[in-house]
Amino acid sequence: MDTGAGDFELGGVRIAPGSRRTVNLQTANFYTNAPVHLPVIVQHGCTPGPKLFVSAALHGDEIIGVEIIRRLLKLPQLAGLCGTLLAVPIVNVLGFMHQSRYLPDRRDLNRSFPGRDGGSLAARLAHMFLREVVGRCDYGIDLHTGALHRPNLPQIRADFSQPENLRLARAFGAPLLVNSLPTAGTLREYTTEKGIHVLLYESGEALRFDEVCIRIGVQGVQNVLRILGMLPEAGVTAPPPEPVVAQNSVWSRAPGSGILRTQVRLGDAVQKGQTLGMVGDPFGDAEMPVSSPIDGLVIGRLNLPLVYEGDALFHLAQVDAPGSAAQMVDQFEIDAASLSGDDEPPIV
Repeated sequence: MDTGAGDFELGGVRIAPGSRRTVNLQTANFYTNAPVHLPVIVQHGCTPGPKLFVSAALHGDEIIGVEIIRRLLKLPQLAGLCGTLLAVPIVNVLGFMHQSRYLPDRRDLNRSFPGRDGGSLAARLAHMFLREVVGRCDYGIDLHTGALHRPNLPQIRADFSQPENLRLARAFGAPLLVNSLPTAGTLREYTTEKGIHVLLYESGEALRFDEVCIRIGVQGVQNVLRILGMLPEAGVTAPPPEPVVAQNSVWSRAPGSGILRTQVRLGDAVQKGQTLGMVGDPFGDAEMPVSSPIDGLVIGRLNLPLVYEGDALFHLAQVDAPGSAAQMVDQFEIDAASLSGDDEPPIV
């Protein structure tokens, strides 16, 4: 790709080296015929370098990434950026406005790639996002959360059979790295096919903020920019704890319908056969244990106690030495809580 330090053009707007512009790409119209725009903030460096996108709210109710990008764009060190950063805080604008994971046509945008110009609303938005943003970049970081009532432990998901993905994932600094092949129709499936190295950061829960998850995300994006040579190296600091690497993960599901009483937290180590919670009826007449199918680490769980048979309750990562891994995760979160917020008051 062209990495020259000339003007960068997006949506008919030219961004001069050493400047920042917000480009509003028209995506659709409301029923009222008022336009809907996709805002892209372009930070174009004076010095040649890679092009990287950072995107959030591909699912409209996943708002932690929106705050991560807001804080990222306030960092004064971006003035010395090498290369080009394309920040897209809200990809699914219509879903975001309705606090919904989906677009108004009830399609999941992150199952609609690569899309096409003449397709559904989701297909058109996916196609435009790839053409105008993703396809112009060498690297990307896509920010996600768990679903509503389903918080995730902060984690990076990527295909680690590609050494560059693993290098960037380790640099990011999340407590957990999950080796994960992309799902059909997702942004990551497209970027994998096109050779664009993309990390998926998962943390927290839909429609909720979590200060630790936000701080890990802001610091993680900076770490990736530094290892790519897009930002200068930070001063001498203590090396972060080594992240826990999981080669796969499984869900433990509800054995019946009822009310769930959980017995493990995010980040806990569990053993195969261990009781993770109990599902019972409101009267105490029936009790069914939810057991762990593996030795592993709890990386996601359901907070809502009301469950149907077959519901996914606990997401478990298969890791070596789960007890040591749990201690490592605890240390990561302690360190993250003390990260500088750059004068940002913490969200409580």
